[in-house]
Amino acid sequence: MTMTSSETTSGRLSGPRFGYRFNIVGAIGLAVILSWALIAIIAPLIIPYPVGEIVDVDYFGPMSRALWLGSDYLGRDMLSRILMGARYTVGISLAAVTIACFSGVVLGMIAAVAGGWLDTILSRFLDALNSIPSKLFGLVVVAAVGSSVPVLVLTLSVIYIPGAYRFARALAVNINAMDFITVARIRGESTLYLIRSEILPNIVGPVLADLGIRFVFIVLLLSGLSFLGLGVQPPYADWGALVRENIGGLPFGAPAVMFPSLAIASLTISVNLLIDNLPQKIRDRSVS
Repeated sequence: MTMTSSETTSGRLSGPRFGYRFNIVGAIGLAVILSWALIAIIAPLIIPYPVGEIVDVDYFGPMSRALWLGSDYLGRDMLSRILMGARYTVGISLAAVTIACFSGVVLGMIAAVAGGWLDTILSRFLDALNSIPSKLFGLVVVAAVGSSVPVLVLTLSVIYIPGAYRFARALAVNINAMDFITVARIRGESTLYLIRSEILPNIVGPVLADLGIRFVFIVLLLSGLSFLGLGVQPPYADWGALVRENIGGLPFGAPAVMFPSLAIASLTISVNLLIDNLPQKIRDRSVS
């Protein structure tokens, strides 16, 4: 029995060739991530009150019609502060993970293809940097230089470059030993061509998954630094700083300390759900 053209097309759409589909868990994770990203972009337009304005006569006020998420330890609107905090938590983390993964992947591929003394020097230097505890490194740098958004971005990115480098180098070394790379070398292709056209397309799936994992690590490290008072400075705050500011309300079950914690959890858990449920074509580059 022969298949009609429409049946063939339908089979392709439902088969492995149409692999950029998320299952329900991955779709939920992606929806939460995109929601926080959108909030980070439009937060100044949707906050009901200025973030530094005292709008409640009581501290750690309960949720109400006027203050949907209650008030903080000074009587400021928590909904406004959480929405604006998304700008710093998502923005700083995204910038840092982009710099870290881009730098680490580029250096890792160069080291794998070039080999020799360049590979040895890069690997030993970044291994030494990776041996420093991340929180200790962040505390020393931020305490010495001062806390600002550029300093936080650069510090967080430097902390996670070694891990991205080791991951990308391990993938690139395996690809570099394959026959099609040998054929490309015999043809006289340049190192740039090998990296751009032969190695990168074959490691992009695992690299994207690694980027998501490192994004979660950076969000948690940024929140930890902010909890210690070395993150975004007042009157603005990221989610970690909001938890630190309002930790005194924990015995009272104040919304001001619970909702920033839930925001951190929702973002990090959603990224993990998305990574664990990536479409088949991203997870497995051999699908065709």
